[in-house]
Amino acid sequence: MLEIKLTETLLDVNACINFVSSDDAGGIDVFIGTVRNATKGKPVLRLEFEAYEPMAIAEMQKIAEQAKAKFGAKKIALHHRSGILQIGEAAVVIAVSAPHRAAAFDACRYCIDTLKETVPIWKKEIFEDGEVWVAAHP
Repeated sequence: MLEIKLTETLLDVNACINFVSSDDAGGIDVFIGTVRNATKGKPVLRLEFEAYEPMAIAEMQKIAEQAKAKFGAKKIALHHRSGILQIGEAAVVIAVSAPHRAAAFDACRYCIDTLKETVPIWKKEIFEDGEVWVAAHP
């Protein structure tokens, strides 16, 4: 089972964990990407995310399906924010359950790394003296 979401509303970490919880899963791994208050020492006021929604959702679905097949995950919740985010807010939540912890860790890492490489979501950092679009990719 997969749950994919791209939303302008606050992400609910507990809802993601509850979704992936399963009696046949021995491990749950959760990644939460949050808005930090600085980039390279420069204070950040907020972030703005834009996405090409149909393609972003399709790509997120594909990533979750690949992670499930590749690592034997039972359930995956992959949620990402769009719109304006304040410091400390979650931009992305990925929760994965699997029979064993190693598979849960591996699938979760695969999801976030692949999401950053392939999903059409763009990030703008807002500073006191301006703003800049940055690649959401490492």
